[in-house]
Amino acid sequence: MTPDLRLDEWLARAAATLDLDAPSAEDTRAVLDVVREVAHGVHRPAAPLAAYLIGVAVGRGADPTAARGAVAALIPRDAPAGEAP
Repeated sequence: MTPDLRLDEWLARAAATLDLDAPSAEDTRAVLDVVREVAHGVHRPAAPLAAYLIGVAVGRGADPTAARGAVAALIPRDAPAGEAP
């Protein structure tokens, strides 16, 4: 079983457990991309918090793309690659 397939299966089961629709593969990849950038550009422990905040914002009615963009806009762009400011 590939890691992506395991992730997709786990995500579908977790969503069902929480009585939610599973996110699309596109949305999943977009969130993972933003939290990876947060982990490298802000601080590693900020990554799951960023995902949580995006989820709360979307749950409250925010557009998913706008929520991801707002969080991404807070990532310092002048930090050296791989280093938190």
